[in-house]
Amino acid sequence: MSDTPRPQITRDDASSLDKSLRPQTWEEYVGQTKTKENLRILLTAARERGHAAEHILLYGPPGLGKTTLANLVAKTLGTNMRITSGPAIERVGDLAAILTNLSPGDVLFIDEIHRLSKSIEEVLYPAMESGVLDIIIGKGPSARTVQLELPPFTLVAATTRISLLSSPLRSRFSGGTFRLDFYETDEIAQILKRSAGLLDVEVSDELLADIAKRCRATPRTANYLLKRCRDLAQLENSALTPELLQKTFNLLDIDSLGLGKTDRAVLEVIANKFNGGPVGLNTIAAATGEESSTIEDVIEPYLIRCGLLERTPRGRVTSPEAYGHLNT
Repeated sequence: MSDTPRPQITRDDASSLDKSLRPQTWEEYVGQTKTKENLRILLTAARERGHAAEHILLYGPPGLGKTTLANLVAKTLGTNMRITSGPAIERVGDLAAILTNLSPGDVLFIDEIHRLSKSIEEVLYPAMESGVLDIIIGKGPSARTVQLELPPFTLVAATTRISLLSSPLRSRFSGGTFRLDFYETDEIAQILKRSAGLLDVEVSDELLADIAKRCRATPRTANYLLKRCRDLAQLENSALTPELLQKTFNLLDIDSLGLGKTDRAVLEVIANKFNGGPVGLNTIAAATGEESSTIEDVIEPYLIRCGLLERTPRGRVTSPEAYGHLNT
């Protein structure tokens, strides 16, 4: 065995998007202007009254800042935030344990809430509406219901699939339901400038704008690309230059619009194998080897946003711009 000492491994806090790159104040949070203003009014009014804020539902594609907003809600209210997710709450007892351990005024954040089972939703209704927890003890004729008083709390829920939430659950978010939209390029550039400072990366505004154009209008992806550029610059002992950025993008197989290998595969199948369409979703999935749900929920929205793909009653159709992009 080699006697070469192993390097000391430390936690790289700068590489954790959830910790170091997440905005800590409303001023640092770029974009989503109307949502921020509505939340500011709701939370400030609740804090001045000394009440727990009403329940809030955030929805939109992944990577747009739903968890960050939940953190800011807790900071504004001056309370703790308890974090869980829909898949993690498997039994009614799991939810009961979480709710009964909340302190007055706490924020409970449930990510991917659309993945809660119906039986757990039924227990959550009275907890949200009346602040009580109904637990059934025993089975059969001897079963009885015990009602527990819960401390006042604010539920902040996030989902990428709001259509999968039942109407009774959606209606109980009395504080409001807010959609997070994709970001503009200049907003992404502002986010990247702050992230570059936290990562101690020297980079020009022009290069930040180049990264911003390839991040699919999503801050999480933008920070990911910036970090990969930083890593390559470190290994090559180089500054961040246009050539280094292009090399990084080539290694990641990301083109000038931010399309990856799978995105282009979907476009190429429709354009070349099916003469531009129309073609059905299941056919595209079979031809590319991708799940139809992945194509519909992850790939198509951005292609449509870029004007490269259209959904028609007869199927998917590529636009003239798609051919131009594939030939570049």
